[in-house]
Amino acid sequence: MAPVAVLQPSSSLLSSDGGLVTATDLATGGDVERPQSSGLAMDIHVPGYELELNMTATTERQTVAEESEDLQQKHKYQRHRTSFHYQPAKNWMNAPMYYKGYYHLFYQYNPHAAVWGNITWGHAVSEDLIHWRYLEDALEPDQWYDAMGVWSGSATIDNDGIPFILYTGGSGRVDHISEQLQCMAVPADPTDPLLRKWVKVANNPIITRPLDVGEQDFRDPSTAWQQSDGTWIFTVGAKRGSTGVALQYRSKDTKNWELEEKLLHSGNSHGMWECVDFFPVDYDMPTTTKGDTQKYIFKISLFDEKQDYYIVGTYDELAQKFSPDHPDHDIGLGFLLDYGSYYASKSFFDPVKNRHIAWAWVPESCTQEMDIQKGWSSVLGVPRTLVLESKTGGANLLQWPIEETDSLRGCKISQTDVKLDAGAIVEIKGAAGDQLDVEVVFDYPDVSSVQAADEAKFNNGYDFSQAGYANQGIFGPFGLLVLTDKNFQEQTAVFFYIVHLKDGQWITRFCNDQSRSSLLAAINKPIYSGDVKVLPTEDFLALRVLVDRSIVESFVQGGRMTITSRVYPSVAVDKLANLYLFNNGLTPINVRSIAAYPMTQVTMYAI
Repeated sequence: MAPVAVLQPSSSLLSSDGGLVTATDLATGGDVERPQSSGLAMDIHVPGYELELNMTATTERQTVAEESEDLQQKHKYQRHRTSFHYQPAKNWMNAPMYYKGYYHLFYQYNPHAAVWGNITWGHAVSEDLIHWRYLEDALEPDQWYDAMGVWSGSATIDNDGIPFILYTGGSGRVDHISEQLQCMAVPADPTDPLLRKWVKVANNPIITRPLDVGEQDFRDPSTAWQQSDGTWIFTVGAKRGSTGVALQYRSKDTKNWELEEKLLHSGNSHGMWECVDFFPVDYDMPTTTKGDTQKYIFKISLFDEKQDYYIVGTYDELAQKFSPDHPDHDIGLGFLLDYGSYYASKSFFDPVKNRHIAWAWVPESCTQEMDIQKGWSSVLGVPRTLVLESKTGGANLLQWPIEETDSLRGCKISQTDVKLDAGAIVEIKGAAGDQLDVEVVFDYPDVSSVQAADEAKFNNGYDFSQAGYANQGIFGPFGLLVLTDKNFQEQTAVFFYIVHLKDGQWITRFCNDQSRSSLLAAINKPIYSGDVKVLPTEDFLALRVLVDRSIVESFVQGGRMTITSRVYPSVAVDKLANLYLFNNGLTPINVRSIAAYPMTQVTMYAI
């Protein structure tokens, strides 16, 4: 499992009566609800500082009038906290599922600091996948077999409708070398729709590693699935030598598991496979119904690269083997789930709307010192629906924000038929703000009008991902500037560029350029890019961008390709952030349409 960063909801703290106290309340001098008590002294621990609040029976409410230097730092960084992206108490999700009217999200976090360590499972519930409520921690590292951390895992609902959790524990016995073990937990009260309390089974660990797998190379059990003969199977990521493998375990009762000799799939070197995900998907919509044309997605998180890869293929139940449709697109060679900062994704099937949904961990791009100052780290990407694209023969996934995201849209600001001359920058009036949902469609330029020799003069295979959008070609860069101030001191560019290769092909690339995104020092500002498949029947380039303060998610050609990034503007914040169309290429570009929607802020709290 990859190293874990830490995520906090405004450094959320629970008071002794369960009321939520946040660092935002403290930093802004707002009123903070206090539990009624007589002479109660409560220590509140926030990474980087401590406050002792003395409360008496005569003091029910207290206003914090003075800010400490540490609190001022935390308040400064609240401008980067996302709103409509899920930020749990701290860090990284594991096992989403739907149960008795609620969507459940479990995630890893450190309850004690904004750095890696003390890995615990947090728990939140929602009725719409947008508005989340924090619950008590589900699993804590309190046994010898998970004393070094309750690491990644998955949730499964059995034939009786009762969920169970499979997770990796990091053992911590003094007389034993630390190793990764597979463990199980069950709800203490299955009738509770919130599943507030979980119990670790008595026979943990339920699985130990095979002898040919290293102590630290055996983790992240998947959601279990059931074969036609009633056998349950789940897969675990592992490494044998330098080769990633997906081990399989089988059970008749979901309680006693044994290793299956056959691998679900294996790679050619590429290192450790973690967070393995395996599920059926259809061309038009997700399904769990098997049939002659049933396709499966096999996804792994490649530890050495910190990237999520997926492949499309078929599953032979009798042989218990996954086979890629295109072996040349196998793990490490084929599709990335996202070409930016997007890792350790986890999916689940939503029975309410008959769809497959995925989340992923989006880490910070700032320093650990900055994480400690702001008191939180990391966020989850917006939930995405996953379907196979029929236009490309099912060769790739389409990823798209769940439809519930649209409910957060405010008033529409739109324009049509905007001509972008060479070097043009056009502001979209009325679309100021650092929380936006933007959809834009460009006409695909007529590349046949350009002689190959002319194109080669400017960017024969030139990789704009290495130099950003400031460089000029015949066709691009052109796209959007988001989180941009009026003086263009800070700007994040998401754009297309079209280049002619030496072999005579024209290719379209999409890029997210963070190199000018922030004036803050010690920020990692990478430039992400990837090729976009544009079909011969498509005379357009479509782009949707979700902007949420410090995260920018881009969906290209209906979700055929995606890029996610983290940015930390210091000037282009709140209403000082503006939206622009731009064209830095030599050829005019026509914008068919652009629509921008300010997004409603989502408040998350404990129940």
